[in-house]
Amino acid sequence: MTVSATPRDRAPDLPTELPDLVLRELTVDDADAYYALLDRNRQHLSRLGDYRAESRATPAWARGQLAADPAPDLRYGIRLGGELIGRVDLIAVDPPRYGTGYWLDEAHQGAGRATAACAALYGYAAHELAATDIYAGVTRGNERSVALLGRLGFERVAEFADCTRFHLALEGS
Repeated sequence: MTVSATPRDRAPDLPTELPDLVLRELTVDDADAYYALLDRNRQHLSRLGDYRAESRATPAWARGQLAADPAPDLRYGIRLGGELIGRVDLIAVDPPRYGTGYWLDEAHQGAGRATAACAALYGYAAHELAATDIYAGVTRGNERSVALLGRLGFERVAEFADCTRFHLALEGS
């Protein structure tokens, strides 16, 4: 096997079931748009404590986060008509078992966009990465996230002091 010193290939764009909604890998080229999205959503992101670092982001922080290669994890921007409106990640905890994290611009909630984005990424994980399981942790009080996971077929598997863990067994696992 030959090991290449070149950067890994970009993750493929992933279409969703919703028109004009696509997942595209978040890279350092997206730093300005990502910072603007974070800046618009500071209160939204810190409301439940899930994304404290993001709620305190500076332009340099956003650039630094996106400059780092996430491999083996996948880091996607959720884009509507080309506009960055959120983020969804697939975290290679112990492949074929993965974790996930996601958030959506507060102005774009309630239209099924986060659900469609997550479904597209988890479908890709099952079919292209042979993922068997996806786990998600939800901070207490985040009922929108609990509902999203329910729509996708996740089940509650553990309760902790500040969060609940959910599990999705992917088809064929």
